[in-house]
Amino acid sequence: MNTHSSPNHPESLPSTAGVSRRRFLAATSTLTAFTLVPERVLGGGAQVPPSGRTTLAGIGVGGQGMQDMAALQAFPDIQVVAVCDVNREGGGYFSWNWEQGRDRRICGREPARRAADAYYAQQQRSGQYRACKAYSDYRELLEKEDVDAVMIATPDHTHAVITMAALNRRKHVYCEKPLTYSVHEARQVAAAARAAGVATQMGNQGQAEEGARVVREMIADDAIGPVHEVQVWCPARFWNWPEGEGRPKETPPVPDGLDWDLWLGPAPERPYHSAYHPWTWRNWWDFGTGLLGDLGAHKLSTVFKALKLGHPTSVEASSTKLGTEVYPLGVMARFEFPARGEMPPVVLSWHDGGLRPPRPAALEPDDPMLDVIYIGEKGVLMGDRLFPESLMASYRKPAKTLPRSPGHYREWVDACRGGPPAGSNFVDHAGPLTEVCLLGNVAVRAQRKLKWDGAAGRFADDPKADTLLHREYRQGWAL
Repeated sequence: MNTHSSPNHPESLPSTAGVSRRRFLAATSTLTAFTLVPERVLGGGAQVPPSGRTTLAGIGVGGQGMQDMAALQAFPDIQVVAVCDVNREGGGYFSWNWEQGRDRRICGREPARRAADAYYAQQQRSGQYRACKAYSDYRELLEKEDVDAVMIATPDHTHAVITMAALNRRKHVYCEKPLTYSVHEARQVAAAARAAGVATQMGNQGQAEEGARVVREMIADDAIGPVHEVQVWCPARFWNWPEGEGRPKETPPVPDGLDWDLWLGPAPERPYHSAYHPWTWRNWWDFGTGLLGDLGAHKLSTVFKALKLGHPTSVEASSTKLGTEVYPLGVMARFEFPARGEMPPVVLSWHDGGLRPPRPAALEPDDPMLDVIYIGEKGVLMGDRLFPESLMASYRKPAKTLPRSPGHYREWVDACRGGPPAGSNFVDHAGPLTEVCLLGNVAVRAQRKLKWDGAAGRFADDPKADTLLHREYRQGWAL
């Protein structure tokens, strides 16, 4: 099957997920071992014959990639036919089942291939299933496998080059967050997705939740009046912090089965070290995008949709000790957005690494301060609660006006099969949202307030800051 659908849809306006890490982990805890996920849980329909299924390849099958593949292959209208990873097989990957240890997972292309074959073998009455192929290089996979769709869950620095390669071949694409490593890449990928007209979805799963829609409906219902400020914060990172301040001086041998050159992709060349792979790469500027890139896509998604945010007019940021190699322990960023129709200008503040914004005056001393706070002329909204309490006592929640999601993964599968665009498609939501998150990282490194010309995709009268919107790729790599 090879059905393409347009990404343009009114329900794909910019937005934010605002989902806490605890709730997100709880929501995904059933997918900890790449085992069967009941079809009834994921909203699948009746059995679909193999000839009518959407064929899928998974590119990047580490901890998160295995999660995504487990969810997607459980749909009866999906057929996983290939997997790809630069690592043949290895341990130390992040496991969402923290009770067994956060980095106790065995991942790679061979474990993923075996898992897919085992899953489909269980669907047969007898015999074995050996149809899923394994590749080390995504370019070879895309050349040899005529798949309908790809799932991409590689490290941040390779998202864009792989996504563009798939879009150029008119493949439907599911890409983990953040959509890209750089602001420039985000804009290029969104443009390519629009031109390709395929189904796309970024992996900010919380955007499909009921709570995200309730917040949007309450904002639209004028529950707290016009919103002029949003405060967002998150705790310290939950992945390991590297030892020392610079690069490791040791140069251990590359583990057997790992293609380190392919892992580096477009990033500058450097020797292999376990401080980068398999999942501590998030710390490093060359490979990851810090907490803004990692959690911004989750926490800011509903904010974008509820307030119809687009391009900011300015961004500024400060941080704890800033180095050239590693993302700071804590970052504070401030984005200014212009008025949108009848909505007033909005200031969006971001705090990470355990840093928190000032506590709203409307909260009582024993009220917990949630991680996404909308401040309006009449009061404060956190989750589905209004503050002060007197405002909540007199408020009646509005009727459901927004379509409910069949599930984050199901949205994309439906879009692949001709349904409406997914809620975090690249054109309407994921691209613009990713741009803003990564603009915060640019401001961290620039260490000054920057005025953003969103239409032109550059900073006003600041060519030096423009150089931080992208980086030169290693020879042999291009979008």
